[in-house]
Amino acid sequence: MEFRTDRTQFADAVGRAARALPGRTPVPVLGGLLLEAETGRLTVTGVDFEATVRVEADAQVTAPGRVLVPGRRLLDVCRVLPDGPVSCALEASRFTVEADGTLFGLSALPLAEYPSPPAPPAPYGTVDAAAFATAVAQVAVAAGRDDSLPLLTGVQLRLDGGAMTLAASDRYRYAVRRLEWRPQAADTGDDPAVETLLPARRLLDVARSLGRGGEVRIGWEPGGGGGLVGFEGGRTRTALRLLDGRLPAFRSLFDMAGAAVAEVERETLAEAVRRVAVVAEANSPVRLGFSAEGSVLLRAGYGDDVAAQRIPATLSGADEVPVAFNPAYLLDALTSFESPRVRLELLGAGQRALLHAMPGDGAAGAGAEAGEHRHLLMSVKELA
Repeated sequence: MEFRTDRTQFADAVGRAARALPGRTPVPVLGGLLLEAETGRLTVTGVDFEATVRVEADAQVTAPGRVLVPGRRLLDVCRVLPDGPVSCALEASRFTVEADGTLFGLSALPLAEYPSPPAPPAPYGTVDAAAFATAVAQVAVAAGRDDSLPLLTGVQLRLDGGAMTLAASDRYRYAVRRLEWRPQAADTGDDPAVETLLPARRLLDVARSLGRGGEVRIGWEPGGGGGLVGFEGGRTRTALRLLDGRLPAFRSLFDMAGAAVAEVERETLAEAVRRVAVVAEANSPVRLGFSAEGSVLLRAGYGDDVAAQRIPATLSGADEVPVAFNPAYLLDALTSFESPRVRLELLGAGQRALLHAMPGDGAAGAGAEAGEHRHLLMSVKELA
């Protein structure tokens, strides 16, 4: 095996494929990157139990072949390579990387023990890459971090006709984002909706890496597809393994009949939360008192260690509404929106609160977000 390629392309391909490498694994070969050189092309593959990432780069291939090399070590090498052409070769069990007089040697891993990368699922449709990256980021903040509850660490992906719905919940909050997508078939009227659960951390990484422009092609096997969903953009292909189960239905939770409605400048509220929360102990809430007189009073802390700030806000449907939220959760919800103003539907202390962008509020609110991105929070019922 022997090839020559550009340092930038080589480092980019290695860096993207290395995203799939597990942090720790009892299987040493899963810490390796598979390099495959064939006429005019180098493919770099990273695999673990959740994801497979394959990235292509242009290369002048003198001798085709395959090699498995330690992924983290190769990534470190790519970070310090000088600019210009890079020459790589496999000599017995030693893989060499040379650029501008600098030579690195890496021991090859046993290729026979490396799992075969799965075949990509059949194409199912496309979505705008930037819109997809934004939507995944908006809902992924609500996904759980506790691996002992894997169901709640996922983002639920539903494809129904020309609509894609993303949802995530950790029991204390529930984020939902809807956006347009283009199914592969011209007529999808008779096709049933498909729905699955994907690891939020992995999906967020995929969306970010593919969100630089163009389209993301999604591969799907309606019958299960071997438990994989594929994402392809540019010269990068990623397959994510599905999580078992599905999230609780959100439609009844998002029914806010009888709620009071508050409207406020999003960044002004976020900054006020950051400011007063500095005196709050861990897990202590920020208390918000909305008033029909045109303001909301934010308070945090207890005893002598307190902070308060009043900012403008409108309230309809009630004279006043007191609520309290985990400040980190409230900030996650507020920063997931892009519109200048947000609307909060409030049922009161200890009950649900629903945030969404203001309809017609600038470009983001009028088009991408209005009625499409919603974030549900549970208000804390404080002890008397």
